[in-house]
Amino acid sequence: MAKLPNGWLQLVRSLCREWFPIEYPQSWYEDITSSERFFALAAVYKSQIIGLIVAEIKPYLKLNAEDRGILSRWFASKDTLVAYILSLGVVRSHRRSGVATMLLDVLMSHLAGTAPRPPHDHRVKAIFLHVLTTNTEAILFYEQKRFRLHSFLPYYYSIKGRCKDGFTYVYYVNGGHAPWGIYDYVKYVARAAWRGGGLYPWLWGKLRTALTIAWHRNAYRI
Repeated sequence: MAKLPNGWLQLVRSLCREWFPIEYPQSWYEDITSSERFFALAAVYKSQIIGLIVAEIKPYLKLNAEDRGILSRWFASKDTLVAYILSLGVVRSHRRSGVATMLLDVLMSHLAGTAPRPPHDHRVKAIFLHVLTTNTEAILFYEQKRFRLHSFLPYYYSIKGRCKDGFTYVYYVNGGHAPWGIYDYVKYVARAAWRGGGLYPWLWGKLRTALTIAWHRNAYRI
C-alpha cells in the first residue's frame, strides 16, 4: 500500500479514464493527490499502481439533498462527518485477487477508528457511494461488504449525453445508523420488553406509569 505522491497525478488520471465512464476535471485529480480532505490510497505492485481508492471526508450537513437521508436526524450536527467513496478501481489483470477488498478494508478500518491513530475521533458515522444500477459486479461487491442499499436515484448520472439511473449504498460506522422506520421501532420495543422479562410485564409497567401520571394530574386540578 502507498499514499499517492503528487507526481502520480497523470498516471491516476489515465487509470480512472480506463476504469470509469465519468470524466473527472483536472482539479479533481489535483485535489485527491494533495488535499487533506481526501483519503487516497494506492495498491502498488512492482512499482506500478494496480488499484486505487479515493474517498472524501465531509460534514454531513453539507451533503446534497438526496444524500442527507443516509443518517438518522439525531446525527444532524455540525460535528458529524461522512465519507463518500469517489472511486475504487483495480487494473484488469489483478481483478478478483483481493486488491479491491484490501483497499476498502483499509479505508473502513481507518474511518472506524480501529487504525492506530484514528484521525477523525469517531466523528465519521457513515461511508457511502453511488453506483450505476447496471454495474452488477460493483453492487455485489459492496453488498458482500455489508453495504446497505439506501435509495434509488433516477437519471442521476449523465454519461456521454445520456441519463443513467443510480443507487446509493451505505455502510455505518462509529454508532451511526439509518433513519428509523416502523420495523425498527417494533424491534426496539420487543427487545426492551424481552430484557425486562417479557412483553406483558413491560406493557403493564408502561401503562401503570401513564395511569399514575394521569391520576396525579386530575388530583391536582381538583
